[in-house]
Amino acid sequence: MNLEQYIKEYHEGRSDWFIEEVRSVSNQQRVMNVMNLKDYLDGKHKILQKQPYMYNGKEFHPRKIVLQYAKTILNFEKAYLLMSPVTITGNERIVKEYQKVNKQGKYDRLNYKILDKMLKYGQVYEYVYLDKKTIKSKLINASEGYPVYNHDNEMIAFIQAYMIDGIDYYVVYTEDTVETYNNKGGQLRLTGRYANLSGLPIVYKTMNEINENEGKSELEDWISILDNMEDLISKYMDTFYKFMDPIAVSIGQQLKGELPSEVVGKGINLDDGGEFRLETNKTDYKTFEILYKTLLQSLLDISQTPAVSLNKTDVSNLSEVSIKLLFQLAEIKASINEQYMREGIEQRFERIRKLLAYKGVTFTDEEFESLGLVFQYALPSSDKEVIENMKALREMNGLSLETLLEHNPYVYDVQQELMRLKEEKDTTYSSGVNNKTQDIVLKKM
Repeated sequence: MNLEQYIKEYHEGRSDWFIEEVRSVSNQQRVMNVMNLKDYLDGKHKILQKQPYMYNGKEFHPRKIVLQYAKTILNFEKAYLLMSPVTITGNERIVKEYQKVNKQGKYDRLNYKILDKMLKYGQVYEYVYLDKKTIKSKLINASEGYPVYNHDNEMIAFIQAYMIDGIDYYVVYTEDTVETYNNKGGQLRLTGRYANLSGLPIVYKTMNEINENEGKSELEDWISILDNMEDLISKYMDTFYKFMDPIAVSIGQQLKGELPSEVVGKGINLDDGGEFRLETNKTDYKTFEILYKTLLQSLLDISQTPAVSLNKTDVSNLSEVSIKLLFQLAEIKASINEQYMREGIEQRFERIRKLLAYKGVTFTDEEFESLGLVFQYALPSSDKEVIENMKALREMNGLSLETLLEHNPYVYDVQQELMRLKEEKDTTYSSGVNNKTQDIVLKKM
């Protein structure tokens, strides 16, 4: 089913079909969920809705402690996967062109923003376009983007809708055109129509068990645990301050008059056998400690965050293998996030290829298929050990120079490094780089 048939069947062929599409129940529910997640990240947590109550005849305002663990965990996930820029590999000629596009379009920063939005809200959209002679991309937030799918789950159109100063704006993307509308003055009107050179926006999304066309936010798995942690620590703080008001108990002699308010630090004279003390309730801090630690550990387990990254475990005297085991869950999570990113970036490569063709730069299918991506996880490791392993493989001819550079912890642009090695072809440095044979010999100190 193409877009024309879709509009005819579901919107009776109306020219303003996109307005009804945006206002559909399913789309509004999704956008409302995204807005709720934004409010949560902004600090509007359930604990803040706790109402005052009466205690000892007075109105008591409970403490409302907000824990922003969600931001910390999200920041860890983003940095773990994309702390180092993504390396583009493949045929030298095509990689050179794509690296140029990557730098001009600032795609390393864009990748970080994409992963951020995808983890927070489940999906985000990227539109690749040609700005004069520069290839760029713009992000469309999940709260503004409305993909249109046919019954075969194929995206046939995309709508961006947002409001500024009470005016509704719509951008309708089809395979061939981009149309802009607004209702300024109370009437919907077409304000622009442009050729769409790159095709429909790219959808980056996480896995959703219910709807394969939508993603699911990581936050939705954590919020209930964080709500209970905030409720528990807030109630414990209330209990602690309530019990700070002790009751004076005198045994034997009855004290005349009221007990002085400044009795602490003073002396009281009692008869033989008399006794005076201050009684307080005993708080069960052990139960609180166990409950809080259990909730925190559950949060780390479900989010697949290593406890060591939040300073929750001792890491002294650990071997390289032990550290890798501690980060095993983080490795698994990063590999899943990598697949989400890889799927979208590969579609971006196709869009860039199409736009480069308009500039007169073309590639064969063989050259394009050689393109690859290398993600370097931020796993704590010994660079010395990595280099020694690569040195051993290189000496036994088990590793090519290009592969060695791809996994070199100090190199992010492989093609540029290869070009530099070629330029230094006739020079041998004391560091041990023999450029005549393009071999690397790392001397032991």
